[in-house]
Formats: sequence, structure tokens, C-alpha cells
Amino acid sequence: MYQEITDYFKQLSLQLINGCKSTAYDGTCLYTPDGISSYNALWIRDFSYMVEYAGFAIPDEDVIGCIEYSIRHKRADGWMPDRTYGNGTGVYAAGEAGAPIGEANLDNTPFLIFTVYCLLQRQKELSSDAAALFGTWEPDLTAGMELIPLSPQGLVYNDPNCPHSPYGFTDTVCKTGELFMESLLFWRACRMMASLCQTFHTGPSLFYQEKAAKIEQNIHSLFQDKAGAFLAASKDCSQLDIWGNAYLLYIDFPCRDSVRQSILHFLTANCGQFLYHGQVRHLLQGEYWDRLLIEVPQETYQNGAYWATATGWIIWCLAQKDFALAANALTAAAAYFKEQGSFECVNENYQKLDSMVVSATNIYGGALRLQEFPEFIAFLDQTCSLHEG
Repeated sequence: MYQEITDYFKQLSLQLINGCKSTAYDGTCLYTPDGISSYNALWIRDFSYMVEYAGFAIPDEDVIGCIEYSIRHKRADGWMPDRTYGNGTGVYAAGEAGAPIGEANLDNTPFLIFTVYCLLQRQKELSSDAAALFGTWEPDLTAGMELIPLSPQGLVYNDPNCPHSPYGFTDTVCKTGELFMESLLFWRACRMMASLCQTFHTGPSLFYQEKAAKIEQNIHSLFQDKAGAFLAASKDCSQLDIWGNAYLLYIDFPCRDSVRQSILHFLTANCGQFLYHGQVRHLLQGEYWDRLLIEVPQETYQNGAYWATATGWIIWCLAQKDFALAANALTAAAAYFKEQGSFECVNENYQKLDSMVVSATNIYGGALRLQEFPEFIAFLDQTCSLHEG
């Protein structure tokens, strides 16, 4: 059963990626978030997830092309685009071109760095080519990182009076003050840049090491002891962040074992309040974001719907504490996708945007990583075999 599910999401990822390609004005092959041209542009974070979790389906030359297309269309001050259209129009914040939702998104450059890192890890055998690419891109990546606002404690900071649109899968949400998920993304980008700077002997490696260390020292200010989990922000939307807590563990953020165990307990104890057919709510059931950048009806989109974007992270976490919960979430997600499709987000009597690529690729990436837990795979295979019998 494990292999069957993994193969299914691999083939679905390949199908959706092949279906989401478009050609830009300069011939660059762009990868859009969906296969039906609803989001007809290269979104940095969606493309980054595709490369990280299903990179087998995207040739190196296309990854390079999309990286360079994004960098060429950076803002005059160096801020990387949220997305870039086929005609070369760069847009830096969520919302329609010319009608941004808040200031420019805080995660644009980190996700571009994730894409660069994944590509260059693939090109280890071509070290001279990889070094040349990184040497060309590093100044622009560093400039983009330096523009992201940080608090004195080194966490990503969003001014309540002039807020940026935050992490792109919550880009309608007005999280302010010190931010949790966005700080994790910034930390991960710093760690990757420090590694690349050391590998290729260029760029401010120490700068990135110091930025990452400061986040490690201070992010626990967002930890709520009573719940045993992290809050999304220190001011507006100071609420328990389901995605962020799972992501912290998934990216191996260094934290005390007691904190790690508290998060795992929180996720397993409350999974019935944030899972629906294996897909994941941003907040616990019945909760809605305290402040939004635009109106989003409750139980829809980023204000109460369930997303497969975070499913792989959640299942990987659950597998460490409760095999049955993890198996149920994985099989439920696979069954929903086979019967209904790969949607951006869903809820009861609600489905938004079919053919969403990262909904499949992110589950595929999480399913592959479950190989870290052979006992879980054996449990899944045995349980499903018994049910079939």
C-alpha cells in the first residue's frame, strides 16, 4: 500500500507539472501553480515546492531558467517578485497587479533560495558550473534577504501599521509583530546560503550564520507553554499555527527535545481538529484569523479551508507518535485525490481550483520521507492488507 500511494502521487505530480508549463515572452519555460491557467504566472514559492518535492520532473535547464527569470524581474530596490507573468511583468505582493494586498510578500527571496539550493545540490558533480551559477546569483539573493524586516531579536517582523503580506499560503492574513512561519523560512534560507557560500567560497557566510543563530536563540518567545506549540505571530493573529509547528519539525529546526515532544503531542492530540480527508487547516477547527488583509469568508480559502500543501509535513510528524493516525491521514488523502482531484483547498461542499500542482507534489515529498520510518511503512502495509482481506 505504501508503494502504491507513493507511486500514485509521483505520477500525479509528473502529470500536473507537465500540464502547468507555459512559455514566456523570451522563451523561458515557466511553471505555473496549476494546470488550468488560473494562476498564469511563475510563482516563486509554488515553483520552489515543485523543485524540492518533485524535482525529478523538472530539467535543470528549466530550473535555471525560472531562477534567472525571477531575478531579472526583481524590483528596483532588489526585492524579489512574488510572481512574474509571461509578458515580463513582476508583481511583488499578493493580490492583483496594481492592487496589492499589503506590502511585498516576506517569503519571496527565501523560496527563491530554496530553489537555488535544491538545484545546486543536484549539480554537485558539475561543481564548476554550479560555482559559476551561484557566483552570479549570490549578490541578488543577499540583497533580497537584507531587505526583509527583522525585529531586534532577529525574527521576521511585520509592522501592524504597514503590514507586508506574509507567507504566501497565508498571504491574505494580517499576521503582525514577530512572525513564526516566516522566521522559519528566513532561518532555512540563511542556513542554505551559509552552506552555499562555504561550498563555493563566495558570499557572506558569517552574515547568514549569525542571522540563523539569532532566530534559534529567540524564536521560543513565540512558544505557548500551555498549548505546547508555537503561535503564528506576537501581535495580530497570535494564534496556534498548525502548519508552522509541523514545518518546524519537518525542516529539522534545532529546538529542545521537550519542545519537540510538546509539538508532536499537540499535533497528535488535536489532529481531529485540523484534518479533513488528510488535508490541513491553518488553525484549529472553529478558529479563524483575528485580522485579515482582505475579506475571506469563514471556512473558505485561507480562513478555514483545508490544504494538502501541509499534508506531507503533518503525516511525517504523526508517524513519529501514532502510526494509525498517520496511516489514516495518508490513505484518506490518497482516496480523496483519486476520487475528487488535486485542489488548492477544500472543505465540506467546497473545492477551490482543480489541478493544483503543489497539493500533489508536497504529499509526494512527505511520502518519500516516510522511508525514515520503516516500522510505519510495515504497519501501513499490514493494516491495509488486513482491511482488504
